[in-house]
Amino acid sequence: MRALICRQHGPVEDVLPGEFADAPAPGPDEVTIAIDYASVSHATKLLIEGRYQSRPPLPFVPGTEAAGRVLACGARVTRLRPGDRVVALSRWGCYAERLTLPEHTVYPVPDDLPLLDALPIPISYGTAWGALLWRAALQPGETVLVLGAGSGVGLAAVELAASLGAAGLACASTLAKRQGGLAAGAAQAFAADDGMAQAVKAATSGRGADVVLDPVGGDAFERSVRAAAANARIVSVGFASGRVPDVPLNLLLVKNIALHGFFFGRYIGWTPTDERAVHAPALQRTLSTLFDWARSKRIRPAVTAIHPITGLAAALAALESRQVVGKVAITITTETNPCMPSPSGATTDRAAPA
Repeated sequence: MRALICRQHGPVEDVLPGEFADAPAPGPDEVTIAIDYASVSHATKLLIEGRYQSRPPLPFVPGTEAAGRVLACGARVTRLRPGDRVVALSRWGCYAERLTLPEHTVYPVPDDLPLLDALPIPISYGTAWGALLWRAALQPGETVLVLGAGSGVGLAAVELAASLGAAGLACASTLAKRQGGLAAGAAQAFAADDGMAQAVKAATSGRGADVVLDPVGGDAFERSVRAAAANARIVSVGFASGRVPDVPLNLLLVKNIALHGFFFGRYIGWTPTDERAVHAPALQRTLSTLFDWARSKRIRPAVTAIHPITGLAAALAALESRQVVGKVAITITTETNPCMPSPSGATTDRAAPA
């Protein structure tokens, strides 16, 4: 089958289309899906470069989030059947035509929800949901400061905050990203500069943000501590800036701030110990809720740019240069013009290379 193949850890430009061993027939508790679209993220780049927490055996097919349809089901599979439209989460393998993986990591997409609208839900909205509700215990009426508000996770967090009755404050590096945050439901938007803390305090009558969600790290995190209210909860979900921040423990102490880490990868198999089965029930409930919200337009997930399967390096370069607002995807089954959304099919964690 056709796939994007990482033959050795290194530059993303070296990951090129080629022929790879077909996905195996599903085992009793597995399904095989045909992939139409797969998402692109900073984690993808780290995995290709060999800088992620886990390393698949070489050669491998990257890609951790896909949308498509079920081709075949194992004998004990009950939640899915051939022909179902689905999204799937995998440790790797999504940049290929077919993928075999455990049933509990594949999620049926409602008939009236387009696949491209469903694709951002598992990772972007799942991360934001877990950070805001599982870690920060967000309450209606609170104020949420979202750093990196123009990213997939950031926009999802802004949108979920508004949907949950909180006031979202969007912090982003460019005007386009701040406008994206406002369009997603933020009450106000600010630049990620030295004036951020003062702007947040002004927007909250001097109180500061009750919750901070940070997928950025670096200087933005350090500034957000000063923008946080007394007894605030800060949730760190990543370091898109490329720098792990220095934590000003003195400010956390005097302001009674709780600092939480939240790694969504633990729930979807991105750690050396595969914990997917343990967390499957909670994740299935969460995604079912999010799909319902997307159907009712309570949230509006969207892919904002699609690249062809040959355009992975360009897609990641756009992310790295902060040119993109929202979620980026590549198309697997058909070629499309780079960066142009189109309307709406890999290996397996256990597949052998060709």
